[in-house]
Amino acid sequence: MTTTLTRRTLRALGPAIPIGSVKESLRAGGGALLGLAAAALVVLLPAVNLDLGLYLIAPFGATSVLIFAVPSSPLAQPWSAVIGNSASAVVAVAICLTIDDPNLRITLAVSLAIVAMILLRALHPPGGAVAMTAAMNAETMHEMGFWFALSPVALGTALLVAVGIVYARATGRHYPLRQFEDPNSHGTDDPEPAERLGLSAEELTDILASYRQSLNLGVEDLARLIAAAEMQAASHRTGPLTAADIMSRDLVTVPGDATLGSAADLFRQHGFTSLPVTGPGDVYLGVIFQLHLIRRARRDAFASGKRFGSAMAVLLENDAELGLRAEHIMETDAPVIGPDDPVAGLLPKMADGRFDAVPVLDGERIVGIVTRTDLIAALARQSLNIASEEGA
Repeated sequence: MTTTLTRRTLRALGPAIPIGSVKESLRAGGGALLGLAAAALVVLLPAVNLDLGLYLIAPFGATSVLIFAVPSSPLAQPWSAVIGNSASAVVAVAICLTIDDPNLRITLAVSLAIVAMILLRALHPPGGAVAMTAAMNAETMHEMGFWFALSPVALGTALLVAVGIVYARATGRHYPLRQFEDPNSHGTDDPEPAERLGLSAEELTDILASYRQSLNLGVEDLARLIAAAEMQAASHRTGPLTAADIMSRDLVTVPGDATLGSAADLFRQHGFTSLPVTGPGDVYLGVIFQLHLIRRARRDAFASGKRFGSAMAVLLENDAELGLRAEHIMETDAPVIGPDDPVAGLLPKMADGRFDAVPVLDGERIVGIVTRTDLIAALARQSLNIASEEGA
């Protein structure tokens, strides 16, 4: 019993965060590098008047962690960051101008900054560091006054937020926080298919509040988590079917060096919405979705000043002139699955609507592909079998 309690205690003191990927850690670190570099560049501009208080402060490092490492956190959002840091600075400066005792000044500045941030719905942990930074430098605060809250605090934080927005879009992340009413990936007002929970934004907000999680998670992300949990639970009821049981085996593929015109011909000939791209020996390289060709054609038509009706013709012209190949537009990050993997693994991969086909790989070779149609047909057959067994 004592040994069990000791193990539980040690586990409780251990890491609470799942293992992060190297790619994600580099993405977050790269964003912080760019954000702080942009702030430093502004400070070092020859035209900058140092009397304006343009300089880097330590809390910007903490703000960078939130914006670039946990951009979905409510604590990292633009309002929380800019208003939270700025309000903390205002409170701290006011304390510095009225209280001389350093210990009382620092403790009051941080505690009242927390109160102000919560009341303004702008809780941002680095705001506490802003308040302490100011309170520990009372002489500077007497010299700068409330200008400190504007520059460097508000200006520097706003710059980090701006870089965060651009960087998130460039790296496939969402910042600011997704809103519950945001259009879906197709640009319509319906929720994403996996997020049609039958719960309103108010109900989801109440759930967060009842579990005291409103500072850690947004309503949209809660909807996504509930949907993911439901999808995972549903996958447990799909039975022993594997990808090999339902995949298409007679594949139509396109080599990586194929022209876009030949890929377009295959789409027209077979009516597919996706084409695997392969190298020698059926080695899987990526997949082209029909949407890739449409987007490329639209972009080329726009750049050429022609109507979208002639977009495919423009695409083929550019294909010949620029030497565009299938490998130039294929998707390399699409999900894949093994032939012996359960069909359950396909549900979350296809549920968000971004991919309507999942290649099946045996090592590096592609041996099949499962389309959304294959999956629906398999699940429909399984449902009929279950209904028949229950009826019997």
